[in-house]
Amino acid sequence: MERRKFIRNGFLTGASVMTGAVSFSRNNSGAAPAASNPFHLNYAIHDGMFKQQAGDDFLDQIRWAYDQGFRSIEDNGMMSRPAAQQKKIGDLLAALGMQMGVFVITSDSWHWKTSLTTGKEEWVDKMIRDCQQAVEVAKRCNAKWMTVVPGNYERSLPAEIQTANVITALRKGAAILEPHGLVMVLEALSDNADLFLRHTDQAYMICKAVNSPACKFLFDMYHMQRNEGNIIANIDKVWEETGYFQIGDNPGRKEPGTGEMNYRNIFKHIYEKGYKGILGMEHGISQPGKDGEMALINAYRQADSFL
Repeated sequence: MERRKFIRNGFLTGASVMTGAVSFSRNNSGAAPAASNPFHLNYAIHDGMFKQQAGDDFLDQIRWAYDQGFRSIEDNGMMSRPAAQQKKIGDLLAALGMQMGVFVITSDSWHWKTSLTTGKEEWVDKMIRDCQQAVEVAKRCNAKWMTVVPGNYERSLPAEIQTANVITALRKGAAILEPHGLVMVLEALSDNADLFLRHTDQAYMICKAVNSPACKFLFDMYHMQRNEGNIIANIDKVWEETGYFQIGDNPGRKEPGTGEMNYRNIFKHIYEKGYKGILGMEHGISQPGKDGEMALINAYRQADSFL
């Protein structure tokens, strides 16, 4: 039987036999999935993370990940998917009782070119249009959070003027999202020195200035380890403005346990602070093939074993 149909049929059979539960079909490693044993924290997979096990179809990957104990997804490119596919993803998440994590509010250059820092109306207008479109996308896929990156430094302007320009644009975006209960989360990045938003204190200050529940900080721990370190202490400092976390070990941006970061202690700290949100698995896999995907799951089980 074609693998995609096998996975789908296995899911439907289990759902019909066990109300509110899932089947315990075995994975290719011979280990029983942990469908009734979700993780202590809510880790979100992304498209392609389990394609060796479940195939190329993201819907099948979601079903397979659910059987492993994962309860959320995130998808940076959700806004570029056809509307029908967005709805299929949202409907499947609702049927499984899973959550949708972040997708990126796109613009012509959401990451790399000078944008909101300039104060130019063309960029503010793009931000407004993207937020309006994001509202409709969020309805289809049952999303609440969406990633925003202000863009690069505008070298011709003082840093304070750039900051004011970013705050002004984000307030306009927040005004669109807030009535719908949606939240844009600002991501500070480490990819290159031209990026405007790079540090936790900077993001915290901007969120305070925007002063809206629709604007919070996306604490990507991989980027912040590269830019400033001191992860646990900085989590505490910016806690009240943090709406979302993302994961990646450093160096390498792979799963926990492959670099210098003690994710077991970090996860324990986040859990003990009472965090109930999503932690996105925005990283690669250190080993190839099906064995690599199972090693990734085992790495999360180990890092999540803090109780």
